[in-house]
Amino acid sequence: MATKLQPLGDRVVVQPIPKDDVTKGGIVLPDTAKEKPQEGKVLAVGPGRLTDDGKRIARDVKVGDIVIYAKYGGTEMKEDDEELMILRESDILAKRQPVQLPRSRVKPVQAPGPRRSK
Repeated sequence: MATKLQPLGDRVVVQPIPKDDVTKGGIVLPDTAKEKPQEGKVLAVGPGRLTDDGKRIARDVKVGDIVIYAKYGGTEMKEDDEELMILRESDILAKRQPVQLPRSRVKPVQAPGPRRSK
């Protein structure tokens, strides 16, 4: 979703990623028992925080990153029936790195050629 919001300073617009409605044991959770999501996708980032001498501090996140943020940080809002969070960059605790599977060190085995009859 493209957002029309342009955050200011060190703020970030995040779309929360909802958790599963079913536990590992198969129990369906009602809306009242669900925890607030703490993971989301970054939709927009501000220009960065200004220091006292007027320099911009580089941002640690970019649009498209999947982040984990403080449970009760930020401001919740709705835009076009989408739930969004506006967070300070300091409320973001971590970024999820894409998982890369290790390359196998096993050498491929060649199939034996046709058998020769003697």
